[in-house]
Amino acid sequence: MQETPPFAFSRLQILNGFLGLFVFAAPCFCQDRPADQGGFRGNRAEVAITIKEGSSQLIGPLITVKLYYRGALSEQKATSMGRVVFILNQLGDYTFTADAVGFRTVQKEISIPVAVEVEEEIVLQRDSAPEALGIAARPILAPKAKEAMDKALKFLSDNKLDEAEKFLDQAAGLAPNHPDVLYLQGVVSLRRNQPEKAQAVLEKATQIDPKNAHPFSALGMAFVNESRYDLAIAPLQQSVQLEPNSWDTHYTLAKAFYHQEQFDDALKESQLALAQSHGTEPAIELLLAQTQTAVGKYEDSAETLRNFLKNHPKDKGAATARRWLDRLAADGKIRKQ
Repeated sequence: MQETPPFAFSRLQILNGFLGLFVFAAPCFCQDRPADQGGFRGNRAEVAITIKEGSSQLIGPLITVKLYYRGALSEQKATSMGRVVFILNQLGDYTFTADAVGFRTVQKEISIPVAVEVEEEIVLQRDSAPEALGIAARPILAPKAKEAMDKALKFLSDNKLDEAEKFLDQAAGLAPNHPDVLYLQGVVSLRRNQPEKAQAVLEKATQIDPKNAHPFSALGMAFVNESRYDLAIAPLQQSVQLEPNSWDTHYTLAKAFYHQEQFDDALKESQLALAQSHGTEPAIELLLAQTQTAVGKYEDSAETLRNFLKNHPKDKGAATARRWLDRLAADGKIRKQ
């Protein structure tokens, strides 16, 4: 079974002061996947919360739901497809809050006296304040901060992380809450394989600059690196809404859907990623073959694998593709050729 390599960039692009992110993680075929985002419940209570706007489930924005027990923060999660599930370690009275950019924060009290499964809804209302909607003027980098940012970008493009971090620290000292600085700090942390550190600054960047697709994409990639696929889906969805033609984000979203066993969505996203990448990244074809197998499209999967072997015979995934193709034939899923 092919190992999933760490977060990586194939190339660095500077576009409007931002760094293009690319993840090339080869998927694992038919591996064990988490059954649900809540984990194993056992004899504990489970609370599933659906976030709505009016009568419709609110799927698009990144929504943070926090769980408080006796006034202390117990746990927090980001929604996936407008839902989040908590497994409660204790029974009693809880408070939930839901936060999303452009919406008013909502708080709800709930009492859980016995270990049962509970369904709750939280309805959000839009906030008309300009800062809540993210339409306030974007902060401008001072000349010295911009100079430090430019140097950091150059060193990052050369994969010289120590030097890049040094100049980013200078930029952060001059503009500590600028979204561009936060974003690049997150990129450096991802390159260092420090996803938790990356998440902290990237979440802040998405709150300050909710109209920029790149921090949302990087945040989702950080969650994927930790195999926290349920948390990765919401920011990746937000990113593709803001920038629909980012194939690397579609690919990462497909991977997150696959590991959450949302195979139809994984198939759609992997097809988009393949079309938009124009066949430049072989790992997408392997993931597409997986999703086609998962939804029962065995002949399509075999065709995808044959095309992979034809177009990328020397790729490191070629042995995996042959093994998968042989397995489909041995299991009688496809016609032998």
